[in-house]
Amino acid sequence: MPERRYRLDQKRGRLVLGSVEIPVPRSRTGRIATGTALIGGGFLGFLPILGFWMLPLGLLVLSHDLPAVRRRRRKMAVWWSRRKASPRSSRKP
Repeated sequence: MPERRYRLDQKRGRLVLGSVEIPVPRSRTGRIATGTALIGGGFLGFLPILGFWMLPLGLLVLSHDLPAVRRRRRKMAVWWSRRKASPRSSRKP
């Protein structure tokens, strides 16, 4: 089975994003606070340093602990993979 490129490695307490690993809190409360802070910072993405990149990262962290966020993230991943796999009928050569 191929290893997922984007995941939360709970054993090591790291968020794996391809080849980049970011440490995250091991406690559930810490992860929820971190995910919420990332989403809050993402809404302020028009400011310097903060960015809209924080929204999906926050949702990824929250999806580890909150089933509602996990379901929505999974639906989005399935939709995205189907979208990439299907040929575009609207394109003309």
